[in-house]
Amino acid sequence: MSITVKPVILSGGSGTRLWPLSRQLHPKQLLPLVGEQTLLQNTITRLENFPDVSDSVMIICNDAHRFLVAEQLREINVKADALLLEPVGRNTAPALTLAAIANREAGVDDILLVMPADHVIKDVKTFQQILTQGTALAAQGMLVTFGIVPTKAETGYGYIKQGKLIKDKSFIIDQFVEKPDEKTAQKYLDSGEFLWNSGMFMMKSSIWLEQIGQHAPAILTACKKAYSNGKAELDFYRIDEEAFTACPSDSIDYAVAEKMVADSATKAAVVRLDAGWSDVGAWSELWNIGDKDEAGNVKQGDVVTIDSENSMLISDHRLIAAVGLKDIVVIETADAILVAHRDQVQDVKQVVEWIKSEGRDEHLNHRCVYRPWGHYDSIDVGERYQVKRITVNPGGVLSLQMHHHRAEHWIVVSGTAKVTRGDETFLVSENESTFIPLGTKHRLENTGTIPLEMIEVQSGSYLGEDDIVRFEDIYGR
Repeated sequence: MSITVKPVILSGGSGTRLWPLSRQLHPKQLLPLVGEQTLLQNTITRLENFPDVSDSVMIICNDAHRFLVAEQLREINVKADALLLEPVGRNTAPALTLAAIANREAGVDDILLVMPADHVIKDVKTFQQILTQGTALAAQGMLVTFGIVPTKAETGYGYIKQGKLIKDKSFIIDQFVEKPDEKTAQKYLDSGEFLWNSGMFMMKSSIWLEQIGQHAPAILTACKKAYSNGKAELDFYRIDEEAFTACPSDSIDYAVAEKMVADSATKAAVVRLDAGWSDVGAWSELWNIGDKDEAGNVKQGDVVTIDSENSMLISDHRLIAAVGLKDIVVIETADAILVAHRDQVQDVKQVVEWIKSEGRDEHLNHRCVYRPWGHYDSIDVGERYQVKRITVNPGGVLSLQMHHHRAEHWIVVSGTAKVTRGDETFLVSENESTFIPLGTKHRLENTGTIPLEMIEVQSGSYLGEDDIVRFEDIYGR
């Protein structure tokens, strides 16, 4: 019987400790933090040429990220046979349960390879070799996890104690251990018997559903209802909100894996993984794995350093000139700049909490906001006006809409716009413009083969994004 390994990518995190690059509506897994591809794209492409891997993936993501995720899959020419939209976060066990249900509903019983979308693995060849061992164990009906060979006495990770050797680098799991204090973490490191818990798993769909039904039946019941009451929408599958909100929140470890270890000495295995792994949990981790200059600086973008060392400097828009810095993190974006000592970057989440408490929105999105049709950048804002630079992808179509409080003036810079204004439909070419009066139904389309670039000048008493009345929308918003 043939084996199929189905990648299941968990892409529901927000990554607040990587603010200001990571935002609630554009989180770290959707950013190119290491190399040209985003972390999500890297997670998928590191499986290229792996034997028996499916040519499609399953992704569980936040509803608000659905179009960004779909676009990033399109960019790397990968299809998703299931893009499951979680209405609320319920941790990893319910997310995996939804994936297993979807797999069985498709009439197959694949080996699910569960991977968070925000990890970095530098040695892909070694990673795939370890996956081969995991696949063989999962094919035998075992739940398999991957333990990272620790490089230091880390207190921020859970640990797995390896038990009896199965073969090569595979062991029966002896024990799952909570995050230790520093003294205990050092003992774990010195013993050589403990591994960091990576959060990556492999098992057959049927095995997971059997085990979640045995150890956490309330999760299975809620997920079955949430899936059956859900509905397909474009390329997505929208999980029923009411049923999923009622689902208990729990991790794969707590809900099932730890209980399997307690029940049986042979059903759960861990495979040692030493392949340059990082969960990119903070700016200090990115500095650790980043390419450094001769002074130990990690630099991205327009950066110049003078007498600076061991610092991380990322410029998204403007020149960063660093003079006399040591162990400092500077992250520049269009609307916010972070300056922090490398030893205190874990406290960045306190900045995000302050932003929320002040009623500001720098935690939500960047100045450049992505939409299913393209993106826009708010380049100037006044009391009664706003100027946006808008890019509409080829084939992109904005909704047929109307505004109660603002009028809009559109100037095409590049490409050709197909404009609907009231009962009229006409083309606006490069260096031409048109005016949309307040209260007029309108739509913008790019029917050409190159991106449509235009400047939009809004004027009126209220310019918020919630002043949009949609009449038709091909994206189902």
